[in-house]
Amino acid sequence: MKTYPFNALVSRMKYICRWSLMHSARPETLSEHTAETAILAHTLCLIAKEVTGTPVRPETVAVAALYHDAPEIMTGDMPTPVKYKNERLRSAYKALEEESARQMAALLPPALRAEMTGYLTGRCLSDAEKRILKAADRLSALIKCTEEVQAGNREFASALAQQKAAITAMHCPEADYFLEHMLPCYAQNLDELTRAETD
Repeated sequence: MKTYPFNALVSRMKYICRWSLMHSARPETLSEHTAETAILAHTLCLIAKEVTGTPVRPETVAVAALYHDAPEIMTGDMPTPVKYKNERLRSAYKALEEESARQMAALLPPALRAEMTGYLTGRCLSDAEKRILKAADRLSALIKCTEEVQAGNREFASALAQQKAAITAMHCPEADYFLEHMLPCYAQNLDELTRAETD
């Protein structure tokens, strides 16, 4: 009987820890990051549709977000200072991710490979959708840095400033809306969150 190990391989995201060069008050796995990024991407897409008027597909972007870092199962989580050190390294890492995505898709039944490759590489997304997914990815990192700093971990203070600057530099109105109206709530405790008034 022919078997296809794609999903078993993807489930190993839970064993990959992010922020490997830094001491974390609470370690974050790749599974956690992708789940949060998918939720954020979906929210940003709803903001795009209903607030900024950008035509996007929330469900498609959310699914792509679930797989956006899946190639790291093969490559590991490359530290950001290395990944973006220069254009040569960035291009080499991008090529490695593409090859990893191709290898992973080959672990599926042939009829599923083409569509899954679109999710693994982001090629199924429009430019506007790619921008939103990137913003969601950065927001997830910003939230992680914020939580670490709030827990008293100064290790993440510089990363927090870098993530804020990177999101601002994106000039993404959906991310700007999130920063103004939603991010402040991450500083609230459970009682404050559940007592919050809704419009």
